[in-house]
Amino acid sequence: MFKLTAEPLNVESLRAQMENEGAGAFVAFEGRVRNSNEGKKVLKLEYEAYVQLAVKAGAEILARAKENFPIIDVVCIHRTGELQIGDLAVWVGVLSAHRAEGFDACRFTIDQIKANVPIWKKEYYEDGTINWVNCAECAAHAHHGEKLTAQSSR
Repeated sequence: MFKLTAEPLNVESLRAQMENEGAGAFVAFEGRVRNSNEGKKVLKLEYEAYVQLAVKAGAEILARAKENFPIIDVVCIHRTGELQIGDLAVWVGVLSAHRAEGFDACRFTIDQIKANVPIWKKEYYEDGTINWVNCAECAAHAHHGEKLTAQSSR
């Protein structure tokens, strides 16, 4: 499941939804709003998305994660709207039989989401400037994990 929401994310609730007795591993990534970027102090940020396309692209990425890795389930929830420093902006959860596949699928998922889903981030800085930012390094490693196989070490 890929979802966009303007509401704060409840990590305990998200983890509870991922309960599965067949999973030996649960891996999660939590992306939070930090207070600086490229040497500038960040006060807050805002996420905007092209909702229909973002949901479609996000769902396709999760389907690819399930195809490429021997996992049980993968979920990604991404915030939209105004977020404050420390707020949880994106959450990825992966269930798998073994940790290696869970870690690989989680990294693949967040890298693909950041590189390919139409979600834009606007940062508000202490000096009064506002800037749209992107993940410049995402393109370089957006396909990380696609060549990994089920023979990963457990």
